[in-house]
Amino acid sequence: MLLIEGRPWLGANFWSRAGGPLMWRQYDPALVRDELQVLREHGMNLTRSFFFWPDFMPAPDRIDPELVRRYADFLDRHHELGMRTIPTFVVGHMSGENWDPAWRRGRDLYADVWMVARQAWYVRELTARFHEHPAVAAWLISNEMPIYGEPSTRDRVTAWAELVVQAVRAGGGTQPVSVGDGAWGIEVTGVDNGFSVRDLAAITDFVGPHVYRMENDIVRQHLTAAFVCELAGTMDRPVVLEEFGVTDNFVSAEHARHYYRQTLHNSLLAGATGWIAWNNTDYDDLYDQDPYRHHAFEMHFGLTDSTGRPKPQLAEVREFASVLDRVDFARCTRAPGQVGLLVPSYLEHAYPFTEDSDRTYLFGVLRQSYVATRAADLPVRLLRERDGIPDGLALYLVPSAKQLTAPAWRLLAEVAQDGATVYVSYSPGGNGVQRGPWYADLNGMFGVEHQLRYGLVDPIEDDEVGVRFLDALGPIAAGATLRFTTGGDEHSRAYLPVRPTSARVLAVDGRDRPVLLERTTGRGRMVLCTYPIEHMAAALPSVNPEPTHAVYDALAVLAGVERPVTVADPLVHAATLSHEDGRRFAWLVSQSPDPLTVRPTVRGGLAGLEDWRPLDELTLPPFGVSVLNLLPDS
Repeated sequence: MLLIEGRPWLGANFWSRAGGPLMWRQYDPALVRDELQVLREHGMNLTRSFFFWPDFMPAPDRIDPELVRRYADFLDRHHELGMRTIPTFVVGHMSGENWDPAWRRGRDLYADVWMVARQAWYVRELTARFHEHPAVAAWLISNEMPIYGEPSTRDRVTAWAELVVQAVRAGGGTQPVSVGDGAWGIEVTGVDNGFSVRDLAAITDFVGPHVYRMENDIVRQHLTAAFVCELAGTMDRPVVLEEFGVTDNFVSAEHARHYYRQTLHNSLLAGATGWIAWNNTDYDDLYDQDPYRHHAFEMHFGLTDSTGRPKPQLAEVREFASVLDRVDFARCTRAPGQVGLLVPSYLEHAYPFTEDSDRTYLFGVLRQSYVATRAADLPVRLLRERDGIPDGLALYLVPSAKQLTAPAWRLLAEVAQDGATVYVSYSPGGNGVQRGPWYADLNGMFGVEHQLRYGLVDPIEDDEVGVRFLDALGPIAAGATLRFTTGGDEHSRAYLPVRPTSARVLAVDGRDRPVLLERTTGRGRMVLCTYPIEHMAAALPSVNPEPTHAVYDALAVLAGVERPVTVADPLVHAATLSHEDGRRFAWLVSQSPDPLTVRPTVRGGLAGLEDWRPLDELTLPPFGVSVLNLLPDS
């Protein structure tokens, strides 16, 4: 975890409202101090700041000395208020426009040796000027370089990044450094833009996702930044949510506050340990200045309005800062997850003769599965197939899977033999290329005989699939029916026809076809779902909560997963953190637009965070969050 005087990073991306990206041309130190003061009063200890490249480097061998002096004053203003900042070097993209230094003349930013040398010189020189200043918390190489420099090949981008990171060190910078690319690489998105999150994490000190999503389901929207942080967190580096936010043009003041609350708390529970909102202020007075002239909505992402008055989302940041202090977050950790959500290597690797859509399909499936784990209050961790499948977990989830490598299927069979519950749901995939299950031994692993026809799918005929349980499964009673809305297209809206051999049928559809089957093996079990229930939900708008969480909840009971706090209502997600002194804290996060009263099931008990008043029942406001003390087992 990256800390400032014992507290986690919490701040805003900063442009003064006098100038925006052109603020250094008309720098107003008194106004900057006032702007920083407002952030500080709301619990923030950090900004991310920007060397606007065309201004700071007007010639290939010159850095503007007056702007350097102004930036030094900017650092002093931070230090006066007890704040830090993260200088960002190669700032050619900002808020819907790219700006080049006049001398670039179209040169490739990654492959042109002279151009890379100029960037390295620039980074080294600025680092040398400022690395000893106490206000510098860390360094970022760029701002969203995949947009500014455009995508490139992985080897070129990684070599460029290694050289400019080395330039920070050559300039004397010992603070943490990262790239500022947004963590949009193939390991997170399934799209190869050359900025490999894995490669860049190996040469930097933290991973910084930028998350701005247009979605069609409110629960997925509230959990997407968290899911991205989970994916980024598999790289063994601290995760800082480096950019997130909303523009007033797209969201009401009330819902802006809801979005901030959900994003901050859900990403914390997903392993993020730092947050930098976009951005500090609005820019109404810059309506005739690019980029705001042509991207008018970019004027209104601020935590304050264009007069400096705090907006509702800044009050939400202050509340979040208070929670961080009250639980002493810097000394808290997530409980080790007993549930593994498997991330196929096909998300991050283009195997020979596979399709790009094989990868992007996985992002949607995995995210929807993650939403269901949160609704089921599962202590989940993401497992990347490429890094190996660890043993020792109670439950492994492989949702709507078309593809794993053959060794991975063998490993899953082994962990089941050793006592785990392994759940796999079928999917033929999201395209027509080699459509079907790429399993090493489908029949043997699951105790079935599949009845597939070559080159064809078995379409799901009904718009709603009723899944009836033949016997009780965890809290699901015998005879109970779960109802799944069918989503997908002509390739993916398909089920797997099977005949059980050694498997036991747990549930059937409305046509009495097996949907859930269990085969015991060694001390554990393999569970097969013949419908792509996670993909069906991922393909639908406004679907959450949907019944997959009930299946996961039942599997967790079957597998013996320990959950200190659960809530029956899937609109309330429960999770816990542990303090190094033995205290434990419970988070309850509501996805309901209305007030919701719940009675959590708790091992031990719950008490108010401040007054320690025991609580059996509590009411959460719309999209509310409650943080409580989790009492020891009696």
